[in-house]
Amino acid sequence: MSELATVFCAAVVFVLFWLDRDGSERVSHALWIPFAWMFLAGSRMVSEWLYPGWTAESPDALLDGSPLDRFVVSALLIIGLGVLLGRAKQVNAILRANVPLLVFFGFAAFSVIWSDYPDVAIKRWIKACGNVVMVLVVLTEANPTAAVKRLFARLAFVLLPLSILLIRYYPSLGRGYHQYTWQTFYSGVATGKNSLGYICLVLGLASLWRVVETRRWRWTPALGEAGVSPTALAQTRRRILLAHGLVLVIALWLFRLSDSVTPLVCCIVAAGLMMIAGADALARRPTGLHVVFATLLLVLVPGWVMFDAFTEAFGRDATLTGRTELWQGLLRLAVDPVLGAGFESFWLGDRIANLWHQYWWRPNQAHNGYLDIYLNLGAIGVVLLIIMIVRGYSGVVRTLHYDPELGRLKLAFLTAVVLYNFTEAAFKGMHLVWIAFLFAAIRVPWRTSEANR
Repeated sequence: MSELATVFCAAVVFVLFWLDRDGSERVSHALWIPFAWMFLAGSRMVSEWLYPGWTAESPDALLDGSPLDRFVVSALLIIGLGVLLGRAKQVNAILRANVPLLVFFGFAAFSVIWSDYPDVAIKRWIKACGNVVMVLVVLTEANPTAAVKRLFARLAFVLLPLSILLIRYYPSLGRGYHQYTWQTFYSGVATGKNSLGYICLVLGLASLWRVVETRRWRWTPALGEAGVSPTALAQTRRRILLAHGLVLVIALWLFRLSDSVTPLVCCIVAAGLMMIAGADALARRPTGLHVVFATLLLVLVPGWVMFDAFTEAFGRDATLTGRTELWQGLLRLAVDPVLGAGFESFWLGDRIANLWHQYWWRPNQAHNGYLDIYLNLGAIGVVLLIIMIVRGYSGVVRTLHYDPELGRLKLAFLTAVVLYNFTEAAFKGMHLVWIAFLFAAIRVPWRTSEANR
């Protein structure tokens, strides 16, 4: 039965790719490089595919890593850098327009000096820079908007149907059991239910964006001059709506199975803001958008983190499943409040060993991205991150003016990431939410100049 289901799943993936085809928006073959990188970031590393169910039994195991994973990641990074060498002019322009990003990663590299494990920290820093490389490969395409569409469509068409296949027919890969309660959880292509939740968050938002934007298509005389007939446009429109509508149904079903509240709430809020930003008046005069965005942060975040009734409405206890207790314990630990423990170095060695002794569920993150940055990079790191977020939001508003279609996705991603990191930690490593933030925050300067001509 599993073999038949695998063939059916492959057929569904093929049909989704076929439905989404659009010959008018061409991208280069280099786009498969960030696809491979983000496939691993959104699912699991190669060693985890080969040896499912493996978990670190001791903190020392976190120091070693996998030679196979290092080889694969290094190969993708080198190939990505090779692509960017051929696009040096565009890359230089983007980097000059994103100084806060360079400062953040520069300080992260400098923090390796005071890390207790500098060799591990520099490896993790290189991997984090790989996220930037892959985003730049996409944004330096001749048509960045088309490249973003194609990339996230490919990821959604593969990862989401594959998750259903693994959950239903390959339980050793798609399901797991909590170590102490032995309750079943569903992970799909990921390694845990929360990971499956954030896959649905990012890819669900991308597919919703495609549905919303495709519904806005209208035939114009300019399309007629380009050889596109009203009938052909209508057919393409129906195919894309069908493909991404099916993806949304799958994402909603996986949301229910994962029982991961944080990604679901973030998805609902970000989707609502995407719809609001669809108004042309907001694109031209974004004051209303500023008010809506600020209101969401000022109302939703305190309610989510501080008020019992709010959290209980989503089926969670007042401690956010033990998070608030963990936050208090982490803040009591000795760490340099200005510089932190070094880039992604806090959750290593004696510190994590002591935390595993205190908490039976063995935390390996703070379940708060801003707190995680503070522990690793101190107050300086938090300030630099906030500057990146503010600068990113400013860039999103500009994008809404000259490329409303891409701007709405960037706004949804930025909103989701900012909210997500209040109860989960995603500003690290090869994390799909972290990569989505980079897509939202990085500016593409020449698109602005083209729009102003």
